[in-house]
Amino acid sequence: MLKKNVAVTAAIAGAIALLSIPALTTAAKTKPVQLANDGRAKCYDCHDEVKALKEGSKHAKLSCKVCHDKLDAHMSDPEKNKPVTVIDQALCGKCHKAQYDSFFEVNYEAPARKEKGSPTGRSPMQDKLLAGHGFTFEHDEPRGHAFMVIDQFAVDRFQGGRFQFKKGWQGVTSTGKTWDVLTDTGKKLPETAMAGNPTCIQCKTSDHLLKWKFMGDKDPKAKWDRTSNIVDVAKDTNNPLGCVHCHDPHGTQPRVVRDALIQAIEKDPKGNIFAKNGATDLKVIDFRGFRKIGIMQKTDSRMMCAQCHVEYNCNAGTQWSDGKPVKYDDLRTNHFPLKNSLQLLKHYQELNFFDFKHAITGARLIKFQHPETETYAGSVHDKAGVQCHQCHMPQHKGKDGKKFSTHGVIRPKNHVKEACLGCHPKDSVAKKSYEIDAVQNYVKGKMRKAEYWLGQLIDTYAAAQRMGVAPTVLDEARAKHEEAHVLWEYWTAENSDGFHNPDLARESLTGSIAASKAGVKILTDAMAVAKK
Repeated sequence: MLKKNVAVTAAIAGAIALLSIPALTTAAKTKPVQLANDGRAKCYDCHDEVKALKEGSKHAKLSCKVCHDKLDAHMSDPEKNKPVTVIDQALCGKCHKAQYDSFFEVNYEAPARKEKGSPTGRSPMQDKLLAGHGFTFEHDEPRGHAFMVIDQFAVDRFQGGRFQFKKGWQGVTSTGKTWDVLTDTGKKLPETAMAGNPTCIQCKTSDHLLKWKFMGDKDPKAKWDRTSNIVDVAKDTNNPLGCVHCHDPHGTQPRVVRDALIQAIEKDPKGNIFAKNGATDLKVIDFRGFRKIGIMQKTDSRMMCAQCHVEYNCNAGTQWSDGKPVKYDDLRTNHFPLKNSLQLLKHYQELNFFDFKHAITGARLIKFQHPETETYAGSVHDKAGVQCHQCHMPQHKGKDGKKFSTHGVIRPKNHVKEACLGCHPKDSVAKKSYEIDAVQNYVKGKMRKAEYWLGQLIDTYAAAQRMGVAPTVLDEARAKHEEAHVLWEYWTAENSDGFHNPDLARESLTGSIAASKAGVKILTDAMAVAKK
């Protein structure tokens, strides 16, 4: 299990957000001092939520001044003088060096700029099956957390390819602050898309925690919102996901900060995918209506990882009911369903939202993100109580001989000893590796078959349309395309190749195959009649 004192951050993430939208600094201005010397009682007069988190915790002795600058001026006139708050991981790294260093360690097992749509990628037929969507310009397999902002900004679908590595191709191994690694060329390249949006950035960085109102709504105190200019938001994004996403800086409690996740759990506290025995271990704290955080009594990395590793909508789109556009001022552009592949088509129909229309069939399709959390829910490992960090952040021994959870996030199949044998001590590395390969080989086979039949459905649709098959028949086949797409594309977005939940993968992918075959039959039967 993760310990409460692992990778905790000394950066503030709550109290001053109520009063200000402060700038970032890169280092603490003072050393920690004891309670009697830092005047925190005066802070608590306004910030009682912070007192409840901090006092009695492992960070209780840290002075407020460790993470806040200009506090004296703020105390003299709170409305006029806003404090500066440190959210940079480097501050946490002063005390938690092993965790900090492991976060930024380059994982050479994860290739850079590897297209999912390439012949060796997860979805070789992607360009055909996602025709009409920006992801067809570049949809890469993920790298580590240290690259989550850099890779998002550099990808050809984000802002027309205008953000490039300063060092060219040698820059792909560079980590650190975004704009030390990337440069803005100001040029849109051919065969690119302009698909970036402010909401998507919120799970990839902690920089905007105090600049973004809950759900990204507009507010005079919020520098950014869902409708903000994407380039301006990107230029203000300097760091990847920080410690404060998962560890409360005041008291070290495990926590979540991602607004749409908190909203989804609050809507269904007893029945959401994290609930056990009708309850969810999450206490939501509302900071004067500006933002919320969720605090846990015990570490639940399923929730912590679910801040990013979920299917979510952050894009503009269209309504199923009437074809009207859904723009970024609409709350549906910051939405977590917390549903799996079998449930999502119905969910989005009820939400009255779809992402795009297929360029050939006109089918109303959903473009999924990275639904690892929903996939894992209800799996064999989930039922056994295994959490994400136990496989992806196993314990390592540091240079000082002390154990810590690696924050680089590993691929378990390449580290079977650390990730698997703790629970399966009687097995060998070779045996578990063989079993993992078996699951993934099987699921990949189903993915290829699902792609094949979707391709057949698209081609048959085009032929039927040319032949003049009745629009009502085309509509019926198009509905089958919409069904088959959801059951297939979910698994190109999910990054385990089915290992997180092979039973769900099989049910979903065979369902996609069946729906595509049904659509092909509808069309071929109609064409046979038309030929007579």
